[in-house]
Amino acid sequence: MHSEALDWLERQTNIRTNYPRMLSGRTQGAFLYMLARMISPHDVLEIGTFTGYSAICMALGLPEGGHIDTLEINDELEDLICEGFERAGVAGKISLHIGDALEFMRAQQGKVSYDMVFIDANKREYPEYFESALALTRTGGFILADDVLWDGKVYADNVPGDKQTSGIVRFNDMAAGDPRVETVMLPIRHGLGIIRKK
Repeated sequence: MHSEALDWLERQTNIRTNYPRMLSGRTQGAFLYMLARMISPHDVLEIGTFTGYSAICMALGLPEGGHIDTLEINDELEDLICEGFERAGVAGKISLHIGDALEFMRAQQGKVSYDMVFIDANKREYPEYFESALALTRTGGFILADDVLWDGKVYADNVPGDKQTSGIVRFNDMAAGDPRVETVMLPIRHGLGIIRKK
């Protein structure tokens, strides 16, 4: 999958942000696009937009009438995100929500059911994202989680005790041990968890 808009967004992310390595990038972007084509989700929730690369990839793979709610806490990225959506021709398929992800998700309880959720935000809050996402995902729907291998830290002999790593470890343990879901972990980029709600 190649897109001039994605090439532009990758360049702008490297020029205009402090942590460009947070960008999903081509390999993961192509995989998210393919998953969207395979699953054909009508309603998607993305937790953590960053500059919008992954949202664009998923939007390009959506079926007719598909829509993404994407959540980003950093309002300074809004203009870049929106320009990327426009350049990619997917602005009509994505609603950008600026603010706290958990607050948004709690407000949606009982109002909406998502076919697919992609988690790629504050690693400290991954366990909370898991519970909220599970409540918002339809039976048979999918939760995808980025960074589940966390540069190998989660399986190191001495796992670091920082809050980000601890959040990922807890999330992985929850997803692996929860009888409500089926989970597989793929070594794509920094690790991608694919969780199916039974």
